[in-house]
Amino acid sequence: MEQIPVISLNLKGMEKNPGFKLTFSMLLQAYSGFIYGDILMALSNQVRPYEVHKGEADALVKKWNVFLSEKFAHNSGYIGWAMKRNLNKIASEFAQIEVNKTPKIKVGIVGEIYMKYSPLGNNNLQQFLEDQGCEVMIPSMMGFLYYGADNAVTDRKYYGGRFFSSTFTQFALRQFYKVEDMSNEAIRKQKCFTVPSTYRKTKKLNEGVLDYGVKMGEGWLLTAEMLELAESGYKNIVCTQPFGCLPNHISAKGMIRAVTERAPDANIVPIDYDPSATHVNQENRIKLMLSIAKERLAKETE
Repeated sequence: MEQIPVISLNLKGMEKNPGFKLTFSMLLQAYSGFIYGDILMALSNQVRPYEVHKGEADALVKKWNVFLSEKFAHNSGYIGWAMKRNLNKIASEFAQIEVNKTPKIKVGIVGEIYMKYSPLGNNNLQQFLEDQGCEVMIPSMMGFLYYGADNAVTDRKYYGGRFFSSTFTQFALRQFYKVEDMSNEAIRKQKCFTVPSTYRKTKKLNEGVLDYGVKMGEGWLLTAEMLELAESGYKNIVCTQPFGCLPNHISAKGMIRAVTERAPDANIVPIDYDPSATHVNQENRIKLMLSIAKERLAKETE
C-alpha cells in the first residue's frame, strides 16, 4: 500500500506527511484544547457523582465543547485574556451545579497514556467505577505533554544533548507553567473543588523514588502520579496497563511497593488490558480493591 501516504503527528520528521503540515495555529489550538479539556475533565469528574439533577455536569461539558469549537473554528477568543475569562467561567458554572456531598470512595486512574484516558482501551473503566458509587480522578493530559518536553532538559543534563534545544524547552515550559497556574487558580477561587497538582509539584513528589532518567513511555511520571493521587486524597488507584508493556510494568507495577512506603494508605491494583483478558476478571480485581476502600471509608465516616 505504498501509494497511500501516512499522516504522522510528530515533530521529529519521521514522516513527510504529504498534503499535511503542522502549522503554528494548529499547535496553538491543540495546546489550548488540552488546557480546556483538562479543566472540563477535572471539574465534571468532581461534580458528576454528587449532582442532585443527574446529567447537569455532562450537559455543561457539552455546552462548553460547542462554545469552544466555535471559537477554534474562527481562530479567536480562546487564548490570552479570553482563556483566563473562559477558565474562570467554566469553574464558576460547575460550582453552581447543585450537589449532595455524601461520602464516596475516591479512585484515581493512572497508567499507559492510551489506556488511562480511552474508554475503548480500558473497557469503560471510569463509567464502571462511577456505577460502583465512586468519584474518579484522572491526572491531567497536560502533565504528560510537559513531561515529554521536560525530557529534552533531562537529556541535556544526563547525556550532553543540544544546548539550544534544552534552553528553548526550559523557556517554553516556564510559559506553559503560567497557563497551568492560571487554570488551577480558576478552580481554586471556587473553594469547593480539589485543585489538581501542577506538573512541578508532581515531579518533586518523585524525588528519591525513581530516577528522572527513567523516561521510556510514561516513565517516572507514572510513579509520580500515583504519589500525587495518594497525597490529594485519591488513595485508591487503578493502574491500567497494556499487556506486555515493559516500561509500564517497571514504572507502575514494579514501583507499587516504593509508592506504598511513601504513602502507606495507598490501595493500588494493576490491571492488564488485553484482548485475551476477560471483563469479568478485570472487574473482579477492581471490586476487590473497592471492598478494601469501602471498609476504610466506613471507619473514616464513623
